[in-house]
Amino acid sequence: MIAHYATVDTPIGPFTAIIDADGAVLASGWTADTETLRPVVHSTLRPAELRRRRDLGPVTAAITAYHDGDLVAIDAVPVVQRSGEFLEHAWSVLRTIPAGAPVTYSEFASLAGRPDAPRGAASACGRNAAALFVPCHRVVRIGGSLGGFRWGLDAKRWLIAHEG
Repeated sequence: MIAHYATVDTPIGPFTAIIDADGAVLASGWTADTETLRPVVHSTLRPAELRRRRDLGPVTAAITAYHDGDLVAIDAVPVVQRSGEFLEHAWSVLRTIPAGAPVTYSEFASLAGRPDAPRGAASACGRNAAALFVPCHRVVRIGGSLGGFRWGLDAKRWLIAHEG
């Protein structure tokens, strides 16, 4: 499969998105290195070839608009991720957490239907390939400390402040 990618400059560094032929995000994050992103795409979706584009249309527009302050610009962008039933469900639940209203890992576990599995919720965040569009940065530890984030705690801190 051939996929396309583009990199956009943002206030917290370069942001790259990889999309499939239908325009759905397969992977994204604050990096200019597509080889950092390609391995996190599920093997059944992983593109054999990546082709650079200057602009990914609505995906690039959403990335730019979000970083410029339109916090809901990312909501309508389609995302495709594959894994087990719980992770896929958890990723869809992440997309319902509104900007400016972070939840704890325990609260996220409850929202995802597994209140006794905050570690499973944390795993869903850690295995999320489509950062920003599946906003795992909106999940924090009890007490408000940030926890982990693939793209670094400075990026997570900026995103939470940006949405606050």
